[in-house]
Amino acid sequence: MNAPPNLADLRNRAHRIEGKRDELVSRQAKVTEQLQEQNRFLAIADDVTNALEKLGNDVFQRQLTLIENTMTKALQEVLEQDIHFKANASFSRGAASVEFSILRGENTEDIMKGQGGSVANVVSVGLRMLAITTLDERRHRKFLVLDEQDCWLHPDLVPKLTRIVQEAGTALGFQVLMISHHDVNHFIRHADRVYRLSPDRGEGVGIEEIEADSPVEKDER
Repeated sequence: MNAPPNLADLRNRAHRIEGKRDELVSRQAKVTEQLQEQNRFLAIADDVTNALEKLGNDVFQRQLTLIENTMTKALQEVLEQDIHFKANASFSRGAASVEFSILRGENTEDIMKGQGGSVANVVSVGLRMLAITTLDERRHRKFLVLDEQDCWLHPDLVPKLTRIVQEAGTALGFQVLMISHHDVNHFIRHADRVYRLSPDRGEGVGIEEIEADSPVEKDER
């Protein structure tokens, strides 16, 4: 006959089984709590998603309004006309697209054709300035090159654009290099430095710094 089990061994086995049971009960409680937390999250997930989308759209719309107001002011100051810059946004599959236009009274004008291209000149400068303010300063220098961005402007309006560029650059803390075929006299008042380049006549391209307080002859055309 087999010897009966030792009572002490039975007690030890019982304790081990009880410990395992307690461990499993604790794990079950944690899993149940996690499932309840996930269910609570899923219950509000749609509301949270909709709220975030609405918040994103609201922020985006406020940015567009800021752009509209800023560009309208610039256009009116440079062109001296009662026109308004409009930015109309549309959303498709989570992506936004923006269409720019000009309002003159009740009439909508193509931004690229307005005032023979003068509108496009001013808007192009403004949007570039706004864009550079969004760049990471650790990776990008605050430096903007405007290459003939006044090409369609009447000469009398060039100083107005130059003044806005100078004021914006100072306020936003970045340098601007303007390249233009207009007469240097249009830049004297609102530029820190003005250089006139002349064609190569066998001795290299001529570079002359124009002093703000010195008389300037008209550029030869």
